[in-house]
Amino acid sequence: MLRIENLNKSFGGVHAIENLSIDFAPGTLSAVIGPNGAGKTTFFNLISGGLQPDSGNILLAGENMVGLSRNAIVHKGIGRAFQVAKLFKSLTVEESLRAALQSALGRAAQMHGNFPLMATRDRAHEVMAQLGLQHKADTVSGNLSHGDQKLLDMALALVLRPKVLLLDEPVAGMGPDERMQMMDTVQELWRQGGLTIVLIEHDMELVFRVAQSIHVLSYGKLLAQGSPEEIRHHPKVIEAYLGKAVEHASE
Repeated sequence: MLRIENLNKSFGGVHAIENLSIDFAPGTLSAVIGPNGAGKTTFFNLISGGLQPDSGNILLAGENMVGLSRNAIVHKGIGRAFQVAKLFKSLTVEESLRAALQSALGRAAQMHGNFPLMATRDRAHEVMAQLGLQHKADTVSGNLSHGDQKLLDMALALVLRPKVLLLDEPVAGMGPDERMQMMDTVQELWRQGGLTIVLIEHDMELVFRVAQSIHVLSYGKLLAQGSPEEIRHHPKVIEAYLGKAVEHASE
């Protein structure tokens, strides 16, 4: 579904991403991990069009995304939820989702009216139900709890029916119970089928619990990739990132 080929990005001579190649198969739930400065956020910015690579290819179902705008990439089928939720703070949850839909349909001028495109209402309610936000439909986005703001940010990506969903630290800033609930939600989205999900996350307990495969970055390079069990015991990953405590905890 999503193939990264020989991707490179430098900033002032510093290689943020270096000759990186990864395949994310259709319908998989994968994690990208690594220490701070490993290049994870730059990697997501390249995929979603926030940055353009110096070289390499980003292929979605065989079509190259390199050179396309962020909006064009969204229309092609790559959605992204951010570490810090990007919301329409003055709109309600339902209004936010309908506004995102109308903007994608080229009807942004109508967002300040009465949301006349009724088809957007059905899709908004469908996504709210998926994420457990249906009871917050009339809540102003800026008044939501931190966890619900993260859910709404995910909903804004989902409402446009992406093929690939990028989740940048979906449990950042949450308490233990919220973190588990959020990852249960991510797993349930994946189980419903049709979505390829790639997440960046620092909570290794959650990563090992939900991810089918894990890709480890270090200084912009692919250090290792494999199943959670393979990564948990990989000597280079333990040395560079996980530490001996993680390895011993699994024994």
